[in-house]
Amino acid sequence: MSDTFHDKRILLVDDEAELLKMVSSILKANGYHDLYTATTATQALKCCEENNPELAVLDVMLPDLDGFSLFERMRKSSDFPVLFLTARDEAEDKLRGLGLGADDYLVKPFLPEELVLRVGAILRRCYKTESPVLQLAACTIDFTRAQVKKGNKLLPLTATEQRLLSKLAGNIGKIVTIDALCEAGWGNASYGTESSLMTHIRRIREKIEHDPSHPVSLLTVRGLGYKLIAGEENE
Repeated sequence: MSDTFHDKRILLVDDEAELLKMVSSILKANGYHDLYTATTATQALKCCEENNPELAVLDVMLPDLDGFSLFERMRKSSDFPVLFLTARDEAEDKLRGLGLGADDYLVKPFLPEELVLRVGAILRRCYKTESPVLQLAACTIDFTRAQVKKGNKLLPLTATEQRLLSKLAGNIGKIVTIDALCEAGWGNASYGTESSLMTHIRRIREKIEHDPSHPVSLLTVRGLGYKLIAGEENE
């Protein structure tokens, strides 16, 4: 992984001071140095306001607010990727976290190598782009700035929207299956995200299409997936 990703600001939230110290040490030993820690949801929210993290590693069990509720609070003002790191291994908890839009879910105890791999995979999915600018019928997508220019408007893309559009843009004119898009958007923990995908597709169309109800750039291929059509004239 390139040094660009090692420069990302990472927020670590856990009520166990020793675990925070251990996770920080693991990440620092693997090149991550811009780390912030919090032992409560209140501290985490304050850190988000002051430091604008680019990845958060959240524990589910916190003294003042559970990790799921903290995640929802964070999502009201930002869309940086989130990895849940918790001792709770119940399938219901995993589905809840992923259903809310989390990027991954790692259960304690864990191997240090697995944590590093998960963090690296999330950062690559979220921040790596192959095509910096793409012209569509109604807009221009600037992947470097994570925004859509439509007429005189500049519309920001969320991290998830950017990942999905990057996957589609890398396969211009080709069908990208639902499974492939879920993988691009949410990684290996992509089960249970098809409904989330449909929601994100709708929001993307609102940003990139002249008429989201009659899309000409982001097309549905019924029963298979979606495809992105570049250029000014689309069918």
